[in-house]
Amino acid sequence: MTSTSVQSTALTPYGWDDAWADAFTPHAAEGLLPGRVVRVDRGQCDVVTADGVVRADTAFVTPHDPLRVVCTGDWVAVEPGGHPRYVRAYLPRRTAFVRSTSSKRSEGQILAANVDHAVIAVSLAVELDLGRVERFLALAWESGAQPVVVLTKADLVPDPVTLAHLVEDVETSAPGVPVLTVSALYGEGLDILVSLVGSGTTVLLGQSGAGKSTLANALVGDDVMDVRAARDVDGKGRHTTTTRNLLALPSGGVLIDTPGLRGVGLFDAETGVGQVFAEIEELAADCRFHDCAHETEPGCAVRSAVEDGALPVRRLESYRKLKRENQWIVAKTDARLRAEIKKDWKRRGAEGKAAMEAKRGRRP
Repeated sequence: MTSTSVQSTALTPYGWDDAWADAFTPHAAEGLLPGRVVRVDRGQCDVVTADGVVRADTAFVTPHDPLRVVCTGDWVAVEPGGHPRYVRAYLPRRTAFVRSTSSKRSEGQILAANVDHAVIAVSLAVELDLGRVERFLALAWESGAQPVVVLTKADLVPDPVTLAHLVEDVETSAPGVPVLTVSALYGEGLDILVSLVGSGTTVLLGQSGAGKSTLANALVGDDVMDVRAARDVDGKGRHTTTTRNLLALPSGGVLIDTPGLRGVGLFDAETGVGQVFAEIEELAADCRFHDCAHETEPGCAVRSAVEDGALPVRRLESYRKLKRENQWIVAKTDARLRAEIKKDWKRRGAEGKAAMEAKRGRRP
């Protein structure tokens, strides 16, 4: 058996295919080994190769751009030996899950690479935050992955009617996205999820306390993740996962578990926001003005849908919020766009004030 076929056989469970092999050809000619990053921390990473998991330094591929650092899920070219061993390059990513950082430098943070499915875990132990679900979905769609919403801890909602209403609320907020109810504790609903993520790479996302680690253990079939109980009052718990870990699933496919995310900031996610609010974007095509903000403009098809009860006002408010946030994030790195946005906001503010004055019978 050739070294190439050995590598293919060993790495296939982690997502290696002919396309990756073709992309790796130039690195193979240099005598480098292919591998997939299963964990990253402090400038080093664990890489699964045909020879097993090796520890490698990422110093040679750590640019100033934080979106180009090595991350969990990357396919990389590593040195065949040496101490320390180095990652020399990573292959072009098919998809990338990115959020904005909490810094004021307008930087993005890459959470996972080469992901096919994004499972968004939402706990039913606390009140649903549909706005947060929509935020996760926008990032997932923007990444290029197919999102799936999993409502965890379904055993805590024993009334089937109440559960059905909760599922319906999430489905309204997640058009075109599968919404599953799961009780990892009792194994309910897991078979459907396993079939969905049985091929390709899945990233598991959600807030701390959403039951991600329990779900990961159920999918892997072993207690690979530490699990701690969340508080009953608010569903929050300490972060049980502190790094992003890549695991091969026994039923096929690969899972990347992530730490609980407190902040889910958008990062240049205009396409993702449009996908989450597809029904609003469709309605907007019938507005009188092509740049309608769906606020005070006459002939607004979106506001008409709200008034008719066809579109929930909460959806429109969430859409406006995420659109504004995303515009501002993009504008932070584009001075011209930033000036245009400020000018537009002032214009709309003046129009709104004039409309209020007109309603009161005063001259604008």
